[in-house]
Order: sequence, then structure tokens, then C-alpha cells
Amino acid sequence: MIVTTTPSIDGKRIVKYLGVITGEAILGANIFRDMFAAVRDIVGGRSAAYERELGKAREIALEDLEDWAEELGANAVVGVDIDYESFGQSNGMMMVSVTGTAVVIEDA
Repeated sequence: MIVTTTPSIDGKRIVKYLGVITGEAILGANIFRDMFAAVRDIVGGRSAAYERELGKAREIALEDLEDWAEELGANAVVGVDIDYESFGQSNGMMMVSVTGTAVVIEDA
């Protein structure tokens, strides 16, 4: 399945729009505690452990998006946007949310 941030796909024509879809993943507080316990991992202001966890959450959210698109009969998702939000007590939780438009494409 093609998943892209652009509104169109070169060489393809959108023949059907199936609607706006989303995928989400939430990282809980214990993940943050575990990551900050390994603060020795921070080099130059970056935490490899934190980046790995965010990467996993992004992958989960994108997989959810693709699953929903497949359920609708789509073979691509266009206009994808990825957002990161922190919330909860002391911002102890992080949500990765992706949205896009499920479409059916064919060769132009």
C-alpha cells in the first residue's frame, strides 16, 4: 500500500475517495520512566531510547492507518499528517496520531 504525505501520487490517478482515516498509538508513563532511567543514553541532547520508543509508536499508528484503509478497500492513503502530543499528569503520556485520506488509485 502506498502511504504518502502528498495529495497525489505521480503516475497514478485517484479513482475513488473513501474518506478520512486515522491511526493512533499512546505511550504510557512507565515507558517514559524506563527511558529516563537510561538517561546515560543522552548524547548531545538526544535520547536514543526516547527516539526508539517514538519510532515504534509512529510505526504502530501508521500500521493502524493502513489496516483501516485496507478494510475500506483502499490501495493508497494520501495527504498523511503525523502529529505528536503529550498529555496526562505532568505530561506523562505521549500520543502519536496519523491522519490521511483512503483512496483507490490506478495507473494514469
